[in-house]
Amino acid sequence: MRLLIAGTGASGSLYLQRFLHHLDGKSHELHLILSSYAKQVIHQEIGALKIPEGTQFHQEKSMTASCASGSALFDAMIVIPCSMGTVGRIAAGTSDSLIIRSADVFLKERRKLILVVRETPWNLIQARNIVTVMEAGASVLPAMPSFYSNPKTFEELADTVVFRVLDQLGINLSEAYRWGDIYQE
Repeated sequence: MRLLIAGTGASGSLYLQRFLHHLDGKSHELHLILSSYAKQVIHQEIGALKIPEGTQFHQEKSMTASCASGSALFDAMIVIPCSMGTVGRIAAGTSDSLIIRSADVFLKERRKLILVVRETPWNLIQARNIVTVMEAGASVLPAMPSFYSNPKTFEELADTVVFRVLDQLGINLSEAYRWGDIYQE
């Protein structure tokens, strides 16, 4: 798959790290955009990202990257974590950064756009923005970890969200986690 992955400034950079951990850079073409706030939060929360080999980086303010054009054929875009400010800018169609422009392209081209929102609680404006992006075709997957599998580490807890994203993409889940196993007594 050809995937565009973006990280924004919401807390939850562990979700991005775990998502990248489960992607094989040799099996997928990976493109990554980080907002300036994402870089700050990543540094504060986990120090640095471990990026799969071969991942292509794009600058947040560059509008010449291939993902800014509808003629570039990507399979999906995932914004993980996605701040509510990013959701609002996508809903408004501002296209003021490469992340927002790319999301706009994915919506207009009817390509898969997954927003892993990480903020709570929501105000009414944020709830309306969620509805707007969903009506436009985005999938909104709140970063709400589950406890069915009795996670023992923060990584395992984050993976309960990450595996849902991978499932949305049709990417085989890790051997370490099988959906059916979490419900066994």
